[in-house]
Amino acid sequence: MNKKLLKLTAGLLFLCTIAVVIVSCRSEAKNEEEVVSQELIRTSQSWDGVELPDYLQGRPELVAVKYVFPAGKKLGWHHHPVMNYGILVQGELTIIGLDGTEKTVHEGEAVVEMVNTIHHGENRGSKPVILYMFYLSQKELPLAVQHPEIPL
Repeated sequence: MNKKLLKLTAGLLFLCTIAVVIVSCRSEAKNEEEVVSQELIRTSQSWDGVELPDYLQGRPELVAVKYVFPAGKKLGWHHHPVMNYGILVQGELTIIGLDGTEKTVHEGEAVVEMVNTIHHGENRGSKPVILYMFYLSQKELPLAVQHPEIPL
């Protein structure tokens, strides 16, 4: 009788262990399927600390652009007439202001670009930079104005 009770107890303990593992796995799977949000940035200033301008008047045009910068690539000098911000998803991008101020943006970081201030970007790393930018613009406005007269 004691052997039967011992086997029954061992069997129940085994089933309970399996049940705990199954419930635990389902809980982990459920957590992986849940939406997780993480605020990356909230600011009213560009990366150089300058206050952003007021919103434009009129109907907005929202623009999203994916940029891929090869390793070693330097963009020409330019400025943005509209507010924009982005998320760098791969690599490192260094942004340089005309006054020499620099900001290096790393993977996973958000950046708020300068508005109406001349600057350029450089990929000083060994892998391509992938950057998603979001512009708060209006129809017919350029996202960037190039300044080829300024040498790099």
